[in-house]
Amino acid sequence: MRVSDALVTDAEFAALRRAVELADRGASTVLPNPVVGCVLLSGSGEVVSEGFHERAGGPHAEVMALAAAGERAQGATAVVTLEPCNHIGRTGPCAKALISAGVRRVVVAVRDPWPAAAGGVDRLRSAGVHVVDLVDTAELGDARAVAAVDAAEDVNRVWLTATLRGRPFVTWKAGMTIDGRVAAPDGTSRWITSQASRADVHLLRARVDTIMVGVGTVIADNPQLAVRDGDGNPTGPQPLRVVIDSHGRTPSSARVLDDAASTWVVSAGDVGAGADGSVDLAAVLHRLYQQGRRHVLLEGGPRLAAAFFDAGLVDEAIVYVAPALLGAGRSALDGGAVPTLAERHRADLRDVRRIGPDVRLRYAVRASVFEQPDPAPEQQPDPAPEQPGPAPEQPGPAPEQPDPEPDPA
Repeated sequence: MRVSDALVTDAEFAALRRAVELADRGASTVLPNPVVGCVLLSGSGEVVSEGFHERAGGPHAEVMALAAAGERAQGATAVVTLEPCNHIGRTGPCAKALISAGVRRVVVAVRDPWPAAAGGVDRLRSAGVHVVDLVDTAELGDARAVAAVDAAEDVNRVWLTATLRGRPFVTWKAGMTIDGRVAAPDGTSRWITSQASRADVHLLRARVDTIMVGVGTVIADNPQLAVRDGDGNPTGPQPLRVVIDSHGRTPSSARVLDDAASTWVVSAGDVGAGADGSVDLAAVLHRLYQQGRRHVLLEGGPRLAAAFFDAGLVDEAIVYVAPALLGAGRSALDGGAVPTLAERHRADLRDVRRIGPDVRLRYAVRASVFEQPDPAPEQQPDPAPEQPGPAPEQPGPAPEQPDPEPDPA
């Protein structure tokens, strides 16, 4: 590749930043599909139109932008966060749509790792469309290209990780004091964080398709684990609720078993057990992936969270830190297997935001899956998720002591 082939204009970098913003708008509605944003530019660099993938099964970002542009798409440049697809699912191939519309140039931030949909770049080039792969540009040492690729990967981290790992992306959420406590010595935890943070958690829940807790959290806090509005009423599509319960301790009256959403109470008999006899967590994630689930929000408790970290199954940590200290009480992680500082779990800070009086921190945990990708599973991302079915009668692994969930809801 010639260096001149990889040159990206200021207008195209600006368009990609906008495309990333657009892509994020679909985060609550596109699962199990990727979020994608697209901006069309004129030959002079002016914005012609824009679009994003709004819902699973609906038109893709490129198609939305082309429809908005109409005849102005002829000779335009398309800037997209993900390689245009090259397959027929519930919609047609976006690469073909761009060619048919007369788009002359396409800037792609991230290649599609799913084999069935990949190949859009090659199809575009074979049709004479000038394609710039920003990953190639980043490898030439262009700092802006590196930042642009990072942003496009980050906004689509859920789908990319799930596709490359063959399991759902796992976000661990915790609310804690400055000194890392999620409950006082007497077990009380309501409320450590503010009402603003608790409201923000419901926005987070709306972006996932699965919420998971241990049975200790169910016993200690009796959370409903539903997406609720400002009046406390369940609203919108509800994530699947998963309870890890090895000894069948989930009370029949538990709120997590109400009709607000579907619930799966998992036992070792359902998915198999690890060496210690507890539920095989990796097998749980694999089952969820097979059922079309792509994003798990791990909400509690400290022992289950530690087990997920030790198994290398946490991809992201979202921590709400309240302006308070306890000095004693339950820690956010409990019972982990890290013996020495050298073997600590590592994370990179991705975002810091003020939420009322609290601070929300978002960390990327473990090395990027894009560095050494696992073989992508041969699975279509488009079909709607299936329900795992009725809760098993004899549930899966759980701590012996109640496992309080920070700031239950």
